[in-house]
Amino acid sequence: MDHLESLRWHIIRIVLVLCIVTGVMFFFNDFVFDVLFGPTKGTFFTYRALCHLSKVFHLGDSLCSQKPELHLINTVMAGQLMMSIWGTFIAALIVTIPYILWELWRFIKPALKDKELKAARGFVLVSSVLFLMGALFSYYIIVPWTVTFLSKFRMSGPVVDNFIDVRNYISMVTTLVFWSGIIFELPVVSYILTSIGFISPAFLKKYRRHAAVVILVAAALIAPPDVASQIIVSIPLFILFEVSIFVSKYVERKKKLKTS
Repeated sequence: MDHLESLRWHIIRIVLVLCIVTGVMFFFNDFVFDVLFGPTKGTFFTYRALCHLSKVFHLGDSLCSQKPELHLINTVMAGQLMMSIWGTFIAALIVTIPYILWELWRFIKPALKDKELKAARGFVLVSSVLFLMGALFSYYIIVPWTVTFLSKFRMSGPVVDNFIDVRNYISMVTTLVFWSGIIFELPVVSYILTSIGFISPAFLKKYRRHAAVVILVAAALIAPPDVASQIIVSIPLFILFEVSIFVSKYVERKKKLKTS
């Protein structure tokens, strides 16, 4: 019961901080939505970088056309208000991830022994950095590619104009950014699972081919259905898996040293 009471207060503090940050971001929602709608603009960093690369490699303007053709609309009376609240909430959630991880660490820390505390040192920092890397990768790579592809795709037959509901756009962007951040936590998950003996380096190596198939499927679901986009998305996932094997080896080596 003491543990449940402690957990309750950790959750209350997380919810309180999340509400405060959401309120602050709602007050400064111009900045938040400039970020969310950044991939819809031709001046977005990714599109300018692609255009620059096109000129550097003497490809003409072939990559300069990689920008979306979006017409965002709202079809619900309170749609823009609800999307303002939802967008600022997700932005607040992403920003407060380090604090949420810190509260999680404070909850599990008393149950750890001195050796386990040393092994888990830097958990909050590493997890926060990995999440931020995943979120930024999604925002600058996956989201622009997805938005551009889907806005320009046209089915064969009659011409159908795309008028995208703003709720659909914001939901897609926030979902991609958030879950990409979660996926980048794979090395941390590998560390924890190896520490408790649930997996081992040999296990990860044995199922490397299976993991490759899963990564390719995940890349196909995350990225637009063209080969270049899927390769760009899958490469970091392959790297993360290999890093996870390295982390698992490191944990296994430390466990052997302790027992010897």
